[in-house]
Amino acid sequence: MRTTFDFSPLFRSSIGFDRMLNALEAASRVEQIDNWPPYDIAKTGEDDYRITMAVAGFSQDELTVTQEQNMLVVSGQKTGEDNGEYLHRGIAGRAFQRRFELADHVKVVGASLVNGLLTIDLKRELPDEMKPRRIEIATDNGLPAVETKKIEADKQAA
Repeated sequence: MRTTFDFSPLFRSSIGFDRMLNALEAASRVEQIDNWPPYDIAKTGEDDYRITMAVAGFSQDELTVTQEQNMLVVSGQKTGEDNGEYLHRGIAGRAFQRRFELADHVKVVGASLVNGLLTIDLKRELPDEMKPRRIEIATDNGLPAVETKKIEADKQAA
């Protein structure tokens, strides 16, 4: 049994939530689950995140990390051919591409490869104009006087 949600009523009645609704719609689609390479996503601070991927067998030159607007793409492609005769091959060396949808204002601040683990550090950086700010409240002395008009009520309709 497949459950799908119809988000069209939300598209008709909301403004500015297009990306969020598109992400929900994409997440609700059933896709083949590819769980290789394995990865962890951790929140390391209030606005800091870390993605750790197990990419054993890949060198730094065979991995690519790219950020395109709100999408982080991590891909790996083995360059050399290994023509050895294996009795058992348990270390995967196939090409991969893993995509991560990023929220607005999340930026990649660094990536490192140590002991077969690719670590990508991310940080959410809100622009100053989006951060909360305190508004000073003025006193009555600083406000200009507003002139009120009187509506004539003495006239009668004939």
